Amino acid sequence: MEELTKAIVELENEKVTKMVKDELVKGTAVEEIVEKCRQGMEIVGQKFSKGEYFLPELIMAGEIFNSIIEIIRPVLAEAKTNTVGKIVLATVQNDIHDIGKNVFKGFAEANGFDVHDLGVDVDPETIVNTIKNEKPDIVGLSCLLTSAFDSIENTIAKIKEAGVRDQVKIIIGGAPVSEELKDWSGADAATRSAAEGVQLCKELLKK
Repeated sequence: MEELTKAIVELENEKVTKMVKDELVKGTAVEEIVEKCRQGMEIVGQKFSKGEYFLPELIMAGEIFNSIIEIIRPVLAEAKTNTVGKIVLATVQNDIHDIGKNVFKGFAEANGFDVHDLGVDVDPETIVNTIKNEKPDIVGLSCLLTSAFDSIENTIAKIKEAGVRDQVKIIIGGAPVSEELKDWSGADAATRSAAEGVQLCKELLKK
């Protein structure tokens, strides 16, 4: 399985696809496969931060991860007897980064969450309307740009104004988020890690 992580870091798309399929045939738990892929994505992110990888590599890694999710999605659907909870997920307005969001989405789905993904650069009104229509347990707001912090705060303010804040727990995620941002924006939880994010979502459901 370490080879799978390495193949993702080295952006070997065909090799990754074959390895994931082989692991599924072997009966490896989907959670284990997603975790190894997540570790690979984390290293890609670190390489990007250090200037060893650039935007094309980051985009390619995101596409590889998306293809992995497509492979395991039918297995998840088959294995899922009851859903843990529903998450509405979005990268906030004025931010178009989705790799972290997609990693979280895959990890959440592997843990039994039903994820309604709105994509990137999502305005507050769309998120509010989706809360009303989908009635999720949790809203996940993602950002990679510090300039999008205002969008997080504005989105949560609009959720309050619409009178649906009490219906959902809100988690914010992304490399620059912090406990301070959580407190300032009015979110319930904050994380920089997809794996921790899923754990926090499970804890939020218990509250």
